[in-house]
Amino acid sequence: MTTTQERADLLNELGLNAQNKASLGRVLGTGTIGRATEGADGRMSATIRIRPDEISWDPAILVMPHGGDIDLELINDDLNTHCALLPSNGDRKFIWLVNHSKGRATLNLDGPGYYWFSSPTGNDEGRGLTGAIVVLGEVPPEARLDRPDQPRP
Repeated sequence: MTTTQERADLLNELGLNAQNKASLGRVLGTGTIGRATEGADGRMSATIRIRPDEISWDPAILVMPHGGDIDLELINDDLNTHCALLPSNGDRKFIWLVNHSKGRATLNLDGPGYYWFSSPTGNDEGRGLTGAIVVLGEVPPEARLDRPDQPRP
């Protein structure tokens, strides 16, 4: 488990507390932050769990060092059935996770940004399970918006 200070330090180190002042921390509010592991071939992997009676993803924020392919292992340790609705270029992925089960998904997230994932089945205490995959990196010049510089705090 990370302390509040460790969470704040990691948000600062990763630059997730810039511009919107840790909006991810405020939106998700609970859970942990994790990093994807990168193999020698540049392909990434990570494990995301639903722990018993916590009604949150662990980690709730997964950080990828750059865009590309990631292999996720999703584990439902909870006594309730959940699912995973995951982002991926071209098509979203859906995995049904009955209690005490696991599934695998391969995602392609090729550009920097915040990608949301959830378990929209049931009510899950009013909001469902919500998480984010943060892909670090710079937007290529050809994909940048043609607009004036925006003020930054």
